[in-house]
Amino acid sequence: MELDQRLIGLTGPHYVFEVEKRHIRQFAEAIGDPNPLYVDEAFAKSSIYGGIIAPPSFPVAIGADSGQGINLPLDYSRMLHGEQEFIYQRPIRSGDRLHCQMKVTNVYEKEGKNGPMQFLVMDTEMKDENGELVVISRTNIIYRALANSKA
Repeated sequence: MELDQRLIGLTGPHYVFEVEKRHIRQFAEAIGDPNPLYVDEAFAKSSIYGGIIAPPSFPVAIGADSGQGINLPLDYSRMLHGEQEFIYQRPIRSGDRLHCQMKVTNVYEKEGKNGPMQFLVMDTEMKDENGELVVISRTNIIYRALANSKA
């Protein structure tokens, strides 16, 4: 199946991710970022944030940890991760219970040097316990054309 506009609006299941200090510390260590805002409680408390916060790219771990995606009627072998973007309303903090859900928000086509290229945009909205948006994790997937078979 090729991408088409009917995919827009499809959603995955709702899930909750509880952010713990150890998650933030492990993620910061994994990406090699020694920023004390992520690991040093005393330093973080004295900052404008008032406590430990997660690195900006942390939402990628939330999505990966959940195992919750959208069951799309597509050939997954043709999908290639193109871009990742995080749109923040506020920092993610230790103790947050994030209510998350992924949704297809756009499908579009661009002309590439070898012909048309298709793209699929999926947003994972992450909201706090009050329903306030914390961050959107936006993934742009390149949907590769079928390889031409030559007999």
